[in-house]
Amino acid sequence: MEKKERRNLGSRLGLSVISPAFSPEELMQESSDVAANGSPNGTENGRLETFGSSASTLSSSDSIKAAYAYLPQTPIRSTDAHLIEFSEAMRTVAKALRRVAEGKAAAQAEAAEWKRKYELEKARNLQHKNEELEHEGCPCCMNGTLEDSLNKLTVHDASSDQNECCGNHGICSHQVLGDEAPAPIVNSAYKMVARKASFRLSWGCNGEKNGQHKHDVVSFEKGDITTASRSNKQILLKWETQPQTVFIITKPNSSEVRAIMPEMVRWLNEHQKINVLVEPRLREELLADDSYFDFVQTWEDDDDKKLLHTKVDLVVTLGGDGTVLWAASLFKGPVPPVVAFALGSLGFMTPFHSEQYRESLGNVIKGPFSITLRNRLQCQVIRDAAKDELETEEPILVLNEVTIDRGISSYLTYLECYCDSSFVTCVQGDGLIISTTSGSTAYSLAAGGSMVHPQVPAILFTPICPHSLSFRPLILPEYVTLRVQVPYNSRGQAWASFDGKDRKQLAPGDALICSMAPWPVPTACLVDSTTDFLRSIHEGLHWNLRKSQSFDGPPA
Repeated sequence: MEKKERRNLGSRLGLSVISPAFSPEELMQESSDVAANGSPNGTENGRLETFGSSASTLSSSDSIKAAYAYLPQTPIRSTDAHLIEFSEAMRTVAKALRRVAEGKAAAQAEAAEWKRKYELEKARNLQHKNEELEHEGCPCCMNGTLEDSLNKLTVHDASSDQNECCGNHGICSHQVLGDEAPAPIVNSAYKMVARKASFRLSWGCNGEKNGQHKHDVVSFEKGDITTASRSNKQILLKWETQPQTVFIITKPNSSEVRAIMPEMVRWLNEHQKINVLVEPRLREELLADDSYFDFVQTWEDDDDKKLLHTKVDLVVTLGGDGTVLWAASLFKGPVPPVVAFALGSLGFMTPFHSEQYRESLGNVIKGPFSITLRNRLQCQVIRDAAKDELETEEPILVLNEVTIDRGISSYLTYLECYCDSSFVTCVQGDGLIISTTSGSTAYSLAAGGSMVHPQVPAILFTPICPHSLSFRPLILPEYVTLRVQVPYNSRGQAWASFDGKDRKQLAPGDALICSMAPWPVPTACLVDSTTDFLRSIHEGLHWNLRKSQSFDGPPA
């Protein structure tokens, strides 16, 4: 009776493979009866029928034990519902993996930014301990021409017992940058040979004895928030040690560059006693003209190329803005100061004149000189088809802009845009430009974006021919992280280009993560940052150039 109830229970549960209504001992007994009698009796025959076709083929105790091992498993129903559920589960897992990869990219960028802030805060805390000594060692600060808040950015130089005075150039607060240990000297023509020089960065007032050289101070007296003073924030660079290596980068196939290049290399070697490093292509051209240039160095492989920033003290570019972009792309991390000579068709970042290279380079090598810190964007493509985080692509640094467009597709580009996980908008048009302030006078300007001073900490968000009358460009703060994703229901794919090169295809589900990189490009100024910027838009773009109205005299 008990066996019959268990058999009925197994039948009601709808098990189509093997019924769990029998214990292993009962299964063994059934097998023995079948083996002894040739066929089961009526009762046992009913039991065996409930096992299904799979159980009827078992003729040994081992086979029955193996079959019984499958009993705890959930039976597979005869419908396709499980396939649909499995597909949905895999799609959910894919989305989760993509979110993890995107989160990792954003976390890496955020970690780099927090590390930079931590180092700055650490330097400030160290300066607080030496604030009294700084006041005693800097006469101009004691006289009150510079505010005490300026000294909060000073980093103590452990290798020097004297503090740097302001002098004629207003150098009062500073930061020391240099090698931790001297590098070995290598005599190969394909290796860098000298230790990298160190220098100081400071907020400079250019000798002005007024109150403009102050840092942002916010007062909270009596519950009122007031901006008490502001700083002109002009950055000066002063060498702590003599520069040893100059990296010269040229515009290819230019007769003007080819004429001035040998003269500059010879002058640097004979008069400044500085090592000269060039690209392999340029070294071959110099040696083909004259064996005198055998002292010129270059790199041998990609490993040496990755270490350029550890040996190069100064970068000199001969060309236009494109040459500056190429020079910046060679440095995947910190970038040495860049002196850009105008030998191209148009230059917003090339303030120096090539015919005056001796005077210009002499002043830069002697120092101090003004620089502009041009921020770069760190961009990373997240593939929807990536199976794990190991397939994530390497970040790309851009100085001007990253462009996402429709490529050769005849459809509108459809892009979903997010800012720090907050939805911004959907772009439907020819594409989108995410630009730095240095790139505000490039493609972004042509697409209707605003011109922005290069030292303004911001990210430009400029659509390309949007199919909307109300889609205006945005200027976002530098600390945000932007994510641009091609949705799954997009009619076509998109293409991303980084400073006009390294073009990558973005399929539906792929995303592009953009944030501010921690390594700016310091470019030397001819006068100062603001003067050079205004000169470039006047001379390069003829900004607001208009014939003045004639003066007809005072009204009668």
